[in-house]
Amino acid sequence: MSLQYFIKKFITLIITLLLITLLTFTAFTVIPGDAAMSKLGTDATEEQVEALREEMGLNDPLPARYFNWLASALRGDFGESYQYSGVTVAELLAARLPVTLLLAVMSLILILVISFPLGILSAMHAGKWIDTLINQLSQITMAVPAFFLGMMMTWVFGLILKWFQPGAFIDPSEDFMGCVRYMIFPAIAVALPKIAMVVKFLRNSILNELNQDYVRTARSKGARALRVLYGHVLKNALIPVITFLAMVIAEILAGSIVVEQVFGLPGMGRLLITSISARDYPVVQAIVTYITTVVVVINFIVDILYQFVDPRVKTTS
Repeated sequence: MSLQYFIKKFITLIITLLLITLLTFTAFTVIPGDAAMSKLGTDATEEQVEALREEMGLNDPLPARYFNWLASALRGDFGESYQYSGVTVAELLAARLPVTLLLAVMSLILILVISFPLGILSAMHAGKWIDTLINQLSQITMAVPAFFLGMMMTWVFGLILKWFQPGAFIDPSEDFMGCVRYMIFPAIAVALPKIAMVVKFLRNSILNELNQDYVRTARSKGARALRVLYGHVLKNALIPVITFLAMVIAEILAGSIVVEQVFGLPGMGRLLITSISARDYPVVQAIVTYITTVVVVINFIVDILYQFVDPRVKTTS
């Protein structure tokens, strides 16, 4: 990977993030409603509202407000929540982010550990009974909505088998292993549909590579099937899979709203829903900025990974 390629992608990353923050800030600025009135309530006098508007800098020109907000955001200061009086947005995010990150890490581990062996197995036995079985299970898993899967797991494993107590979330700061045990089932609910999708992507990508000329050449020279698979085919087949995995990682890092609601997890997705309902714009604005930043950064990392996985990808793109 050339240094020029890395610098170009990094500059693109910074410009994209700046544009996203500008659009996000502008969007929440033009939304009908007065931020000062929302914070003080309808019983506030005009003098109180005007004083707070001046204090919050709402009377300043839009460019000045944006740069003030950006400077504060870069320091981790997104202002105070309207819904929780006296609580900063940063405190709310700091309390919810570890839950979402833990759920994302556990889900991603399940996705990688299960989907890659199944995808390879399905491709190597294409057309046989094991391939048919994996495909059928994948179709069923993808067809089940996440909320229904979460509800069924709560009913079976929580209410009937008593393997966990639904709604009794354990904070990781109090009992980390207890939190991990509770999070196993939400992680499975998040991971199962994604596992089915990755299996299909990987299977199809491997089968496509197996039909390439370089595979036939390697086999004609006496190379064993496993050596061809792991030495050549799998590396080339990972390009589309990495792209899809990037979307999956960005999605689960943003917060699995449905799963968090079903299992009662105090994560980013659930906070976003409650903040939208309460018109808590500083919190919503911070979470939207977080989500878009995650997506852009993940895509940047994927662009860099392409160079290591497949050097044929042009570094000048």
